[in-house]
Amino acid sequence: MSTSPIETNLQVPGTRRPKRGVPEGLWQRCPGCQQTIFRKQAERALGVCPECDYHWYVSARDRIAQVLDEGTFEEWDAGLMPADPLGFVDKSAYAEKLKNEQSRTGLNEAAVVGTGMIRARRVAFGVTDSAFIMGSMGSVVGEKLTRLTERATADRLPLIIISASGGGARMHEGILSLMQMAKVSAALARYDAAGGLFISVLTNPTMGGVAASFASLGDIIFAEPKALIGFAGPRTIQATIRIELPKGFQTSEFLLEHGYIDRIVRRCDLKSEIARSIDYCGKMPR
Repeated sequence: MSTSPIETNLQVPGTRRPKRGVPEGLWQRCPGCQQTIFRKQAERALGVCPECDYHWYVSARDRIAQVLDEGTFEEWDAGLMPADPLGFVDKSAYAEKLKNEQSRTGLNEAAVVGTGMIRARRVAFGVTDSAFIMGSMGSVVGEKLTRLTERATADRLPLIIISASGGGARMHEGILSLMQMAKVSAALARYDAAGGLFISVLTNPTMGGVAASFASLGDIIFAEPKALIGFAGPRTIQATIRIELPKGFQTSEFLLEHGYIDRIVRRCDLKSEIARSIDYCGKMPR
């Protein structure tokens, strides 16, 4: 005896219908206001909370897609790989940590550099990614940024670097990491002497040796809203010199008020602001 579709859908009295679960990944909690946000809504807003305007982490590849014209990015020095010159070991070997970070993030290192177009304007472009050992500056990061700057000088291109580095110089490489601060800064000095335009974009976080070197050397310095920017973090300062810090200390809003940065730019406006700045400042002299 056959059963009709209507009969099969009838619930037997006294039984409970199984609950339909919510698929994972549909929602995420905003780190700023702690509201639960529909993930696709946040992605459409380029990783910005629609409730409080908090700009949360986006990867280096997402930054490239957000800022550069679609299909124009050409990566440079993608084959540069980090080494372990000191044989450094803390909780685990540095060499093993590098392998794990590469597998987890899909990046060879904490910086991606190359060239692309911003509203049809050719630029040299670099971005650091805080997901890879907090975006700290090791030998390869320094070398990539130095080569990027030197190529921008040779090709007479505007230089754009978006910093998302909360780790500063990478302790696992010792003095070899610290010297990258001077190396990149020297390349930027030569670029400046050649008449180049360097636009530095600071995001949350930009700290340590990165903030103390190339990130602070832009002809124009933009920052995202509410970004943490500085050398030592607030907790480190309070623990060492034991003074009460001003409200909002080391945020982009505080630094704009005190002249450290030139403008706070929301993520959705960054591409247009960079293009406008390039047009206003003009091209490098021949």
